[in-house]
Amino acid sequence: MPALAVLNPAPARPEITRSVCRGASRHLRERGYAVVKEMTFANGRRGDIVALLPSGELWVVEVKSGVLDYRVDGKWPDYRDYCDGFLFAVAPDFPQEILPDDVGLIVADGYGGALLREPPRHPLAPARRKMLTIAFARLAAGRLAQIEDPDGLDGLAR
Repeated sequence: MPALAVLNPAPARPEITRSVCRGASRHLRERGYAVVKEMTFANGRRGDIVALLPSGELWVVEVKSGVLDYRVDGKWPDYRDYCDGFLFAVAPDFPQEILPDDVGLIVADGYGGALLREPPRHPLAPARRKMLTIAFARLAAGRLAQIEDPDGLDGLAR
């Protein structure tokens, strides 16, 4: 094994996931979007990043740490029923050509990201949008409350 590989091992998949998630979230916040991570939907799926745009649109961003992560995950189409736009967020070295053309794309690292492809829009029904917006707000407020008063949250949504 080359000495350089021992001194600088390749990042593990969880590190790549955290890095891409952080950079994509930073990028979305720079665009003026509110962001929560790990939001669970009524179908039991959990979006890696959910962004609430100033227009009221909701985007779901699925973070992929590598090709294997993308290929073994067949559940991502299930997110489309819970957003106005669906995107993948990947690291700069991810082979983008394997991703479908009918989704948005963010390329990100631990410091920021770039929106390379806008997601095609498929507007939510008003009742679902309201339900998801309320769930987004409750999740964000619950997480803030947990930071402010970690002992006072028994039984509250997180």
